[in-house]
Amino acid sequence: MEKIKTCAWWPSWRKDVIEYCHSCDGCQKVNKATVKRFGLMIHIQEPITPSEVAHMDWVTALPPGGDKIYNTCCVIADRYSKTPIFLSCHKDDTAIDTALLIWKRAISNTGLLKNTISDRDPDFT
Repeated sequence: MEKIKTCAWWPSWRKDVIEYCHSCDGCQKVNKATVKRFGLMIHIQEPITPSEVAHMDWVTALPPGGDKIYNTCCVIADRYSKTPIFLSCHKDDTAIDTALLIWKRAISNTGLLKNTISDRDPDFT
């Protein structure tokens, strides 16, 4: 910016230079990343027994259904057997509501899960 400022000037020079730099492929490759880097990838050991590792995620924006008008589905999949468990829930359920739901409907049937992998949903903060 300083080099351009010393040799040329026009009313919208700052906006034009920033816009050009954001659209220039070479500029983007040379500049340092301005966003936070992703976390470290770790290898997940393959389980040797059922209920050792489970993956958990939510399917949202479903049409309302059921007697309690559920609109979200919590999906828990056992990594060993690939068996899914589908839990009907509400989009506005808290972490405590979800924990109770998992306790009543999943852990009571499959046993305690050793490890649960989730996508760090904001509901768990």
